[in-house]
This record gives sequence, structure tokens and C-alpha cells, in this order.
Amino acid sequence: MGARLKHYGWGREGEGMTEAEQAFVLGRYQAKFSRDGFETIEVARLDDIKLREPRIVPPKSLSEICAVDVYHRAAHAYGKSYPDYVRGMLGDYDAAPDVVAYPRDEAEIAAVMDWAGGAGAALTPFGGGSSVCGGVECRVEGSRYNAAVTLDLRHLGKVLEVDATSRAALIQGGAYGPALEAQLKPHNFTLRHFPQSFEYSTLGGWIATRSGGHFASLYTHIDDFVESLRVVTPRGVVETRRLPGSGAGPSPDRMFIGSEGTLGVISAAWMRLQARPTFRAGASVRFPSFFAAARAVRAVAQAGLYPSNCRILDPQEAYNTGAADGSVAIMVLAFESGDHPVEPWMARALQCCADHGGTKEEAEASSAHLEGAAGLWRNAFIRMPYAREFLTPAGLINDTFETSITWERFESSHDRVKAATEQAILDATGIEGEVTCRFTHVYPDGPAPYFSFHALGRHGALLEQWQAIKDAASDALIAAGGTITHHHAVGRDHRKWYDRQRPELFAAALRAAKRELDPQAMLNPGVLIDP
Repeated sequence: MGARLKHYGWGREGEGMTEAEQAFVLGRYQAKFSRDGFETIEVARLDDIKLREPRIVPPKSLSEICAVDVYHRAAHAYGKSYPDYVRGMLGDYDAAPDVVAYPRDEAEIAAVMDWAGGAGAALTPFGGGSSVCGGVECRVEGSRYNAAVTLDLRHLGKVLEVDATSRAALIQGGAYGPALEAQLKPHNFTLRHFPQSFEYSTLGGWIATRSGGHFASLYTHIDDFVESLRVVTPRGVVETRRLPGSGAGPSPDRMFIGSEGTLGVISAAWMRLQARPTFRAGASVRFPSFFAAARAVRAVAQAGLYPSNCRILDPQEAYNTGAADGSVAIMVLAFESGDHPVEPWMARALQCCADHGGTKEEAEASSAHLEGAAGLWRNAFIRMPYAREFLTPAGLINDTFETSITWERFESSHDRVKAATEQAILDATGIEGEVTCRFTHVYPDGPAPYFSFHALGRHGALLEQWQAIKDAASDALIAAGGTITHHHAVGRDHRKWYDRQRPELFAAALRAAKRELDPQAMLNPGVLIDP
């Protein structure tokens, strides 16, 4: 797999933004906050990190697949949320697990579960560690647990079988996105699920967190591609039946999709595949306002055209990514197929855009998704996760939150959420910040708005300032009638609002399922369900 993953930051050691990319991003913030520069502190080096001695020691039978050194423990302490970066920057690795286990098959997963359960340890399943909502951290001080063990599935990364007739594949849960696609390519298939974290996240993680992927409509979540699952639980293995569809009661697959490592470990899944796209059409469309662009999106979604990409950026978001000059909203529109030309669908979508004041940028249709505003945004989208490594040490608070909401409530909710977040930034930092919005996914009955916020924080108070802003934004989302998360998952950061969103009787049923499958409540404690 090449260089090892960073213990702090995005991607692998040696990777990051170029000097030109860093200068562009920092330049935007310098202009935003009228600063020539920012007070920047040093990030704690791996050699400077001090961890407690492991509170438990793996048995000899598991020692070959377990690691207790500083790198492996520090690299599994956190995900990629803003608080994770702040604590890592400051050298706070109190959440580091005592042991990291790397099982190579289901038998070893079960053996690690048996050992951890017998030792009274919490057990945290770990894919690529790309969680942005506190989904992989395990703090056990003052709790019922004697220690913390992390279960990393990176060695379960194979495509085991391809059923070309049914167009499906059996894939292990630890398969990273690029390796998964590389194994499907000789069969001329693709899973075609590309979350922003694609390069550094795994199939099991996508399923456990209900990941949102490449498709802006129709196939929006990983849920749509799951045909059946194999899940290792503390009580045994659950394997669901391979079916294209079923009306036989509540779906067992659905119980584990989105369970965030609390009910079991997804060891393998039969996944529905797609033909590799050979026909493409793309365009960038400019609109006089964000709401005009949103109305065009609604028209496209309700026309049943199902574009693969139909994202809109408000004027400030477009400016921040270099896609436009800040005077217009941008739509990034694309269609693709492995079966037929898609120009008729593009033509109708552009008519919907023109009905709402949209003007198409001129570019070759076959390459428009790589050119102009669309290409600039795409590059910024892929590269942006690297930015937090140097923005956080500069005292800048940049983060995102996302939701979905029905069309009739969208415009008013957008304004209320944006205003509440802007006010929270001012209250928390004493300096006006910025809140921008884009759409990531669209449905006939509503969009998935994705907000970014930017604030100039103060070292020594970054976590408190971030939390105040996060609380206000989350309160506003729930009050507006949206969901606390459309595709980032619940984790620990969203737990309080998830409890408010879900019906209490459903919560009781979920707790009952947890008791049956995980009697010792050892799996990912604090996520979704209290121990």
C-alpha cells in the first residue's frame, strides 16, 4: 500500500498540498480576515508523543497480529474531525488505544472479540479512520472498561468473487477504495461509489456509516449497492441472504447498514456493481443566485433525469474554491452511462437550468467535468482534506456540516441555519466569520445542503470555540426540520442531536438489538447507543 498513513493529517506520509495550493488557500483566509499572516504553532511530532503503558497485553496466540508501539496506537486514536486535529496538534493522545489488532480473517476477528471481552476492554472497529464526527475515538477513563482495543481490517481487502451474470461481487470489508476498484477493473465493472474520502476509507466503513458517494441522485448512498452482508458479532456471525429485493419483514441488512460499529464488524459484503461508464456529458452552469440554482436543481430532480452530478455552489463557495469570481452561483452538472449516449438527458437538464436563469459555460461536452468551473471545483474538492493540516495550527476554524430537508422548507431553513451559524461564530470568536453552502446530493422531494464555516479562532480556546459554533449549527438544523447528518454519520459529535431526531421507541428497540448482539456493550461505546 506504499507509505504508511499519517498519524496526524490526511493521507499518507509525504503527501500534502503543494506550496502553490497552500498559498492559494491561505491567501483566501488572509483576505477574508484582513490579515497578513496568522499565529501558527508547531504540531506535535510522533517522537514527542507520550502514551501510557498498555493496560492489557494480547495473548501469545494474537501477538502476531497486534501492535502496541506509539505509531500504531497514535494513528488509531482519532479520525479526521476538527477536534481530532486540534487534540493531535497539541499532542493529546489520551484516547489512543492500548492495543491495535490487525486480523486477517473472520476467525481472528472473533478471537480478538473474545479476548477483548474477557479482558473487559472496549473494542472499536476501524476502517480508514476518515470519520469526521468522532466515530473511531474511544475514551475509557472513568468508564466501565479496563482498556481500549482497536480492530483494523486493512488485511481483509480482497474481492473474493465476481458474479458477472448478476453483476455483483463479494468484497471484504477492509478493502480501500482504490484497491477495490483496481480488482474490479479487469472484470470491466465498478462499484462507482466515490466519497471524498475514497482513497483513505474502506467498504466496511462506508456501509457502517451509510456513506454518500459520487452519484448526486438515484444511487446516493452505499445502501443502494448492498446485496447482502457478513457481520461478525460477539454472539456469532450473521450472514444475510443474497437477493435483488425482498418483502420479507424488516431488512436484516438495514439493521447493520449505518450501525457504526456498535452491533458487529462487517467482514464482507456482496455488492451490486455498475458497468464502467463509457458515455459522458458534463457542463458548468452559472446562475444569478443560489436560490435560482436550487430551483433549477429541483426541476432537474423532479424531471426524473437522475444526473450523476448535480451540485450547486453558492457564490462565496464558488469563489473560495476558485470556480468563479463570487458574483454567481455555479452548478456542476454531469451524466454518465456504460450503456447509451447521455446527450438527450443533458439537453433536457440544461433546458431546466435555462428556465431558472442558468447560463452554460462553453466547453467540450465530453470533458466539461474536467474543465472550467467544474474542473476547478473538482480539484478543490479532492485536495481540500489536506488543508486542515496547516489551517488548524494557524488558529483557523474551518469545518463543515450537512443535512437534508424537503424542498418547501429549504430556502427558509437555509437562511436560518446560515444566520445562526454566523452569529455563533461572532459570539465565540468576536470576529465575523463566513458560512457558505453547496448541494452534494438531490432528490425529487428535497436537497442535501452542505455548509462550510470559516472562523478565526484563538489558540488555547479552539475546541471551545468550535463546539459553540457546532452546537448552534446543529440546533438550527434540528429546529428547521432537517437531519443532523445526511452522510457524515452520527459518531460522538452528533449523538446529542441524533437522540432528539430519532423516535424514542426506535431507540429502545435499537438498544435491545445491541444487548442481544453485544451483551457486554464492548463495541464502539458512546456511538448511537449508551453502554
